[in-house]
Amino acid sequence: MLKKWFGKGADNATQSQEATSAEDSLAPEEPQGTGDAPQQERLQPSSEETREDKELSGWKRFTTGLTKTRKNLKTLFSFRKALDDDYLDEIESELYSADFGPETVHVLMNGEDGVRAAWKRREISEPGHVRDYLKQILRKMLTQRDNRLNQATTGPTVVLVAGVNGTGKTTSIAKLAKSFHDAGHKVVLGAADTFRAAAVEQLTIWSERIGVEIVTGKPNADPASVAYGAAAVALEQEADYLIIDTAGRLHTQKNLMQQLGKIRNVLAKQVNEAPHECLLVLDATTGQNALNQATLFGQQIDITGLVLSKLDGTAKGGIVVAINNSLDIPVKFIGLGEQVEDLEPFDADRFVDALFES
Repeated sequence: MLKKWFGKGADNATQSQEATSAEDSLAPEEPQGTGDAPQQERLQPSSEETREDKELSGWKRFTTGLTKTRKNLKTLFSFRKALDDDYLDEIESELYSADFGPETVHVLMNGEDGVRAAWKRREISEPGHVRDYLKQILRKMLTQRDNRLNQATTGPTVVLVAGVNGTGKTTSIAKLAKSFHDAGHKVVLGAADTFRAAAVEQLTIWSERIGVEIVTGKPNADPASVAYGAAAVALEQEADYLIIDTAGRLHTQKNLMQQLGKIRNVLAKQVNEAPHECLLVLDATTGQNALNQATLFGQQIDITGLVLSKLDGTAKGGIVVAINNSLDIPVKFIGLGEQVEDLEPFDADRFVDALFES
C-alpha cells in the first residue's frame, strides 16, 4: 500500500528546496524510464532453491565476485619456491594493487605481527605458509567488530540508509526489505529521497513487487517530514522494520549532508533510540575513494555498518578489508550481483576463504 505523508514537518520544505539545485546536479543512481523494468524483474527470486543449493550458490557468488583479486594472489603464491625479501616485496605490491590500502598493507606485511616479522622469527618459511598466515591475520581483522544487524529492544528497528548516487543504494534497500519480508517480518519503507522523482518511483515499484508498504511525500518535500511520517506509520502498524531511503547526496554538498543529520534527529524523537542502524552503501569498484566518502558521511551521522555493493568481479576485494580496518566500521552486507539473492550478510570466514581459494 502506498501512503503519502503531508503532515508534520512539511513546513520545512523551504529549507529542503535550498538543497534542490545541488541535488538535481547529481547523476541518477540507476537507469530511469522504461529501461527500469528488466532490472525490477531481477529482484524476484530466480528459482526455488533448497537451503543447500542457496549455500552453494552463495559460495559461487563470493568466488565470482573476488575473481580478479583471487586470480592474482593465486598466481603469486603458486609459482615461487624461495621465500626471500624480493618475494615479500612482490606480495606487498600485489596487496596494494588489490586495494587493501596503505594502512592495512602495513599491518599485514610490516606490523608487529605481520608477515615480515613472522618470517624473521622463522614462523613461516615457504610461500604456502605466507598465504595461511595472511588468512589468519585477515580473519582476526574482520571479526574484531560485530557485523550483526542492530535490533531495537521495543518497537520497529529503524534502518537509515545513506550513500552517493550510483552506489546501488536504492537497489540495496529493496533487497534488504525483501530479505526481512521473506523472513516473516512486517516492513515499512520511507522514500525520503524526495529530490529525485525517479528515486521515489523506483522504490515504490519495488515495494509493490516485494509486498511491503511505502510512505512517500510531495516532490521536493522536506525529507525529514517524510521520515517523520514513515515512523508514524511504522509505529501505528507495529512494523518490525522501518527502512528510510535518503537522497543520493554528494558527500561534498554541505547543506545536503546537514539534511541527513536532520533526518536522523527526527527519527530519534519518534522511535526510542532510533535509528538503530545507519548503513552507508559504498560502491566497491571505486576503491580507495569509498574510504573518503565514508569518512565524510561519518561527520554527519554515526555510521554503524557498511553495505559494499558491486562486488561482482570488477571490484578489487582488498577494499573490503581496507574499509573495515581503517574506519572501525563493520561491513554488514555485500552486494554480489543483480539478483535478489545477491545481497548477503558479510561472512568473514567465507570472504577470506574465497579471497585465497586455490
